[in-house]
Formats: sequence, structure tokens, C-alpha cells
Amino acid sequence: MRITRVSAVAAAAASVCVLAAACGGGSSSGGSGGGSAGSTKNATITYWASNQGASLQADYNTLNPELKKFKQQTGITVKLQVIGWADLLNRILAATTSGQGPDVVNIGNTWSASLQATGAFLPFDSNTISQVGGTSHFLASAMGSTGAAGQTPTAVPIYSLAYGLYYNKAEFKAAGIANPPATWDEMVADGKKLTKGGNYGLAIEGANPSENIHNVFILSKQKGGSFFDASGNPTFTTAANVAAVQQWVNFMATDKIVNPGDAEYDQNQSLSDFAKGKAAMLLWQAAGTTLKADGMAPDAYGVAAPPVESGTPSASNPDSMVAGINIAVFKGSKNQAAALKFVKFMTSQSESTVLNGKYGSIPPVKAALAATPPANQEQTVLRDVLSNSAVALPQVPKEAQFETTVGAAVKNLFADAAAGKPVSAATVKQQLASAQAQMAG
Repeated sequence: MRITRVSAVAAAAASVCVLAAACGGGSSSGGSGGGSAGSTKNATITYWASNQGASLQADYNTLNPELKKFKQQTGITVKLQVIGWADLLNRILAATTSGQGPDVVNIGNTWSASLQATGAFLPFDSNTISQVGGTSHFLASAMGSTGAAGQTPTAVPIYSLAYGLYYNKAEFKAAGIANPPATWDEMVADGKKLTKGGNYGLAIEGANPSENIHNVFILSKQKGGSFFDASGNPTFTTAANVAAVQQWVNFMATDKIVNPGDAEYDQNQSLSDFAKGKAAMLLWQAAGTTLKADGMAPDAYGVAAPPVESGTPSASNPDSMVAGINIAVFKGSKNQAAALKFVKFMTSQSESTVLNGKYGSIPPVKAALAATPPANQEQTVLRDVLSNSAVALPQVPKEAQFETTVGAAVKNLFADAAAGKPVSAATVKQQLASAQAQMAG
């Protein structure tokens, strides 16, 4: 993911598509657009799904039976493409400008306001959202990340998530560590005890811009910082933000509890390392399903709330961003009626239960959540974090650019750390200043 290319595409999307009557498009076979209008018999729609499982193939294995079920119920064929997180935003932004996109797409909920600003997605106004169950069908917290405040949302939630700290029970016991760390200082101290024999204390995804953003955002919030002001303008170079980024990168650079090879990780490799015992801790959203697929038994690890600077996690001292996946329809779809039927199906009580159960995520559909109590300790912890100590990333139009520019800046810093170069406050500030300049450009 090249910074200049992504920024250029994002800028083009924001300036061109916001003025267009419709951006994006999809395949057509017998259906017609216009919301609920038009026949859906024998329609074919395209669906870009985000990578939620252990691999792209695992997602095909999970989703294809559900798509077959949908076709049996409606006669609508769904052409599925699963896209990795390193490429998904780039692909979506390119689709908003080219008009060559899918009918339906999964998006990270942190991108909602940015993609909403392109004008490329179908607004879920009172008429449209009633076709998928209505606003009250979904959790309020999940609906809060479907677009900018005061504007008609352009997505609805499909999977809800929060971060947890996963730790290897056997390795903790062998190192004489009785409990998972509650603060970052404790995590570093524990990580040093656990880093030995080619194994490390913590696994991360240093080349994954979104993972970088999620973690430095929380570190900054714990220091009283913010990456945007009240008007939505970037404030990347504040002392709190510089300290947050430096702290995150220094887990590798100076604390040396992270393998330098993690600087190149961007596609769930950290989960594989944790599952194979190469790292004793992992910060992740609903990792259980992937860990099981990687051969790690559920009783081999524990899950705790992520660390904080000090004190007890709360809404004012958050330990996780409000994570989750939304599902949206391109406004230019030639099969809007079929696309909305598909969204309704994917966010129905039954499918929300099935899919969130398979992925280990939290159902954002109220009825599904009420009908599915926490299945294990992981679910208990993640639901508690989401409910009590998670905060949403800024729902501002420039949020997607924030993830790509600052996320890539942190990626560059991890590359420096892996090469043995010092990561000073001045170096971090320089990278953040460059990212902010790209936002302005």
C-alpha cells in the first residue's frame, strides 16, 4: 500500500464522487437499481468481503454455504471475492472513482465517514434502512460507527469487535508470571521475561496500517491526546501522539519484546506466531477462530483486557477502539434491490448468529446478541471491553487518509527499528509531520 497512491485516490474520491449522482457499479443480470424497485429474479450481484478468518480461503469456506442458502431463498446469485485488509481500502477507493466496483462491500467501521464523504454509497435513509430491519434492529454503539454524526449512514454493522490481550498460559507459567499484565509497564517487564530462545514476548503486525492506527490511537487517548481537533483537522504532531507512536514502535526498537521480523507482517502472521508459541502475547480482535485454525487449543491461552497506562480501563481511560465491520451498497449498483435483500439476509438474526459465531465476533444485531450468551472467556472479555472501555476512532471524512498516512508512517518506523536504527521522538515527529502534510495535499 503506497502512501502517495492511496492519498491521491482518496483525494480524488472526496473531490469527484461527492459531486456525482452515483459512483461505483456492479454486475447486472436481470435486476434493476433504485432501492427497492425492480425485479430481483435471477439477479447476480458481486460482493467484496473482508478477510475475517485465518486465511482468504477460510473465508470462502465460511461464506459460500451462506451465499448458497441465500440463493435458495431468493434466486439471487452472489459472486464472492474475499479481499485482505492490506488491499481492501485501496480497492474500494479505486472503485469509487472508476465506477468498476461491486454491488455490496464490507468496510472497516472506522472508514465509514471517509467513504460516506465520497458520495459513492447508498444512504440508509428511513426508507432504505427499513428494508434491512430498521435502525432499532442494530446495537446503538455499532450504528454509531456507520457515518459522520448528524448525517444519514451509508452502511450498517455486520460484525462487532473489540481488542483483547491474548496470552500463552504455559509460557506465562514457565516464566513465573501469575497474571496477565494490566499496564504497559507490566507488559514490557513480562515481555522481557518471555523473550528468549528465539521466541518473543509480543507479536504485532508492523506493516499493517490499520493495526498500527488502532494501537497508537489508544495509546494516545490514554495520554490525553487526539489525532484530530474538534473541527476534524489533523493534529498528528502533538506531544501525546509522538509519545504514543514512539511507545508502540519501541516495543521492538528498545524494549526488544517484538521480533524485528514483525516489521513485515500485515496479514495475520502475528496470530500464526502466537499460535505456534513463537510469541507469548498478542493484541487482537476476536482471535480465537483463527488461533484454532492455526492449531492452538482454546485452553492453551487466556484473554484479558488490554493494558492501560495506569488505573482501571473505562470510557475515559480506554483500552480498545470500537472495532467492527460494516456492510454497504454502492449507489451505482445496477441491482440495488437485490443488494438490499442480501444486506437484509446477512444482518438477519439467524445469519448474524451464524457468522459472528463462526468468526468469534460480537453480533451487532440486538436479537442475535440477546439469543447468544458469551460462548467462552474470550467472548466474555471482548463484550465487556466493547461495552465499558472502548471508544470509536474519529468519525471524520479524513479518517481513511489518517489510517493510510499515519499507518504507513508507523510502518516506516518499524522498518527502521528492524534495521537497528534508533526511533527517537524527533524521528517520529518528522514522520508524523510528513503524514500530516500529505493529508493537507
